[in-house]
Amino acid sequence: MFDAWDVSLNGILIPLLSAEWDLAPADAAWIGTANLIGMAVGAVVWGTIADRIGRKRAFAWTLLIFSIFTLAGIFTNDLSWFVFFRFLAGVGLGGCVPVDYALVGEFTPARHRGRVLTAMDGWWPIGAALAGFVSAWLIGTWNDWRLPLAAMILPALLVFAVRLFVPESPMYLIRQGRMAEARQVIDGLVERTGAPRREYILESSLPPAPLTLRSLGEQLRDVWAHSWRITTVAWAMFLAVMTVYYIALQWMPHFLIEAGFEQSRAFITSAGMAGVGLLGVVVSTVLVEATGRRYLLAISAPVATALLVGLALVLDTPSAVLPMVLAFGMVIQVAIPVLYTYVSELYPTELRGSGFGWASTVSRIGAGLGPLLFVAWLEPALGLAGAFAVCLVGVVIAVAVMLKLAPDTTRVQLD
Repeated sequence: MFDAWDVSLNGILIPLLSAEWDLAPADAAWIGTANLIGMAVGAVVWGTIADRIGRKRAFAWTLLIFSIFTLAGIFTNDLSWFVFFRFLAGVGLGGCVPVDYALVGEFTPARHRGRVLTAMDGWWPIGAALAGFVSAWLIGTWNDWRLPLAAMILPALLVFAVRLFVPESPMYLIRQGRMAEARQVIDGLVERTGAPRREYILESSLPPAPLTLRSLGEQLRDVWAHSWRITTVAWAMFLAVMTVYYIALQWMPHFLIEAGFEQSRAFITSAGMAGVGLLGVVVSTVLVEATGRRYLLAISAPVATALLVGLALVLDTPSAVLPMVLAFGMVIQVAIPVLYTYVSELYPTELRGSGFGWASTVSRIGAGLGPLLFVAWLEPALGLAGAFAVCLVGVVIAVAVMLKLAPDTTRVQLD
């Protein structure tokens, strides 16, 4: 939830600091770009660190770094320092997700793991919506851009809860040869949950190989060697869909304010866009098996982008703006869960994690640089509707490549 809150907070900070520091859009865009690039770095680095120091300690450190550098932004009035702090906050934030998923996944029984990890995704639209609603209230009440950042002290409080109440992953302890500690954690969980006691055997396993530049290169080579068609589709779809999403997430408040919306109304409307995404996730879950992955994605991704083109055309008609914004927020969240499911199913088991991971990394690059290019180049040259039309062309091309090169995976037995 807090990663969504912080990423969405960029969309709040951009118009606030643009007014406070008289920033051009191309300069303000670095606020979000630096944060997302930091997330990409953190996602790579913290996974390896967690394998060395443990899930619990890594989880605590990622939250602490995230909180410290988010709060550090309060004490600067210089864009360069602020961007630097947003980058470092992103490094902590980017590490939260892989470490969180590893920690939760290793505590969850296999029969429930899929549902539990999927349910964690439902917190994204909640966190993104809270960023808008809380910021609108704080700014409307005290009119100080620092307060939304100060609200991020909540993750710092979670650090103490993690240290006090969350045990280390037994699987990590077993890989480290710390069998007595692993038994202590397991027995403690059995006692706290009231589960029946029974005998069990701890099987030792080798720790995962350390991540190096060489192993990353081999991983990338294997992904492309398996199938250039599948990897082209995975990268193209992730890049196209996620770039569109992050442009809207980070710049919607700015677009609405520029169109004449009051600041608080722009923040609340953007929060509604994020919050209604929860309905999109539900719709996606209902339709994904009935329609098939490819065709649901082929319809929802272009429709969501077309709604942004339509929004740009009706920005001067206030009564039409809210329905368009909410429709986009729902439809894009139909597309994104399907995209995650589809890409992970395209690869065989031994490449599923790395194939998905590389596609996700490409999307983070697009999410970081795409909004910067959009507001610095596309929008000034083509206008808002024209710039979104270019995004629509990119999505349609990616969908055409998908339909041509990749198979449907609906109800197909995974390798």
